[in-house]
Amino acid sequence: QVQLVESGGGLVQAGGALRLSCAVSGRAFGIYIMGWFRQAPGKEREFVTTISRSGTATDYADSVKGRFTISRDNAKNMVYLQMNTLKPEDTAVYYCAASAVGGVTLTTSSRYSYWGQGTQVTVSS
Repeated sequence: QVQLVESGGGLVQAGGALRLSCAVSGRAFGIYIMGWFRQAPGKEREFVTTISRSGTATDYADSVKGRFTISRDNAKNMVYLQMNTLKPEDTAVYYCAASAVGGVTLTTSSRYSYWGQGTQVTVSS
């Protein structure tokens, strides 16, 4: 049983920063491609960023490129999302996801098998 638990969400002013964390328990963490997705009220869940098993490859949505950074620590079974220069449109519930399927990075939510419960990020203007 794989469990993902996000933390670090909260309320921040526009231009501020937050760091989200995702703790992964269960099978060997290094076998998973990891991703972050978000869902704003009334909108579909959307891809934010993904990182390869080794941490050497990443991919970002255009809307967050240059502002967000994903990283992972395979020794600690953790993945992080550093969010800088936050905008009101970044307001959403952020979800951590894990996938053991083939590939280097994954941008499609349907390819992920395991999901956390989500953490709320609210950016005020």
